[in-house]
Amino acid sequence: MGLMSTLKDQLRTDLTSAMKARDKDRAGTLRMVMASITEAEVAGKEAKELTDDEIITILTREAKKRREAATAFAEGGRTEQAEKETAEAAVITEYLPAQLSAEEISDLVSKAIAQTGAAEEGMRAMGKVMGVLTPQTKGRADGGAVAAEVRKQLG
Repeated sequence: MGLMSTLKDQLRTDLTSAMKARDKDRAGTLRMVMASITEAEVAGKEAKELTDDEIITILTREAKKRREAATAFAEGGRTEQAEKETAEAAVITEYLPAQLSAEEISDLVSKAIAQTGAAEEGMRAMGKVMGVLTPQTKGRADGGAVAAEVRKQLG
């Protein structure tokens, strides 16, 4: 497979298709995502090709930004703007791994608590448990939701 990011190729291909199909919204969203990726690639001391994992981190962040903006616009009564943000989030989410359900998160948390022996330590073990969970849930669940479940089970 080499070092080239397959996810980035997929995004690039889909951007081209969206442009050909004159799907302005989709093309616009993908163009913004590609810009975020490029920005991350040149942000360090030297330019580098991002891995799919790193791209997933960016996509997760971008989708979350859109969902938060949509909520803010909806609360401000700006429905049209909220719908646009929601639609963009939906496009971005298509490129993320399948999202975990609440049951799956709860299950992973229980396993991590058992694995780390954190039950006896309670909240002090939060960091230890999150350390086990983060790689398992990266890109597949909102970190806040995972942390909330850990607190619930440890508390």
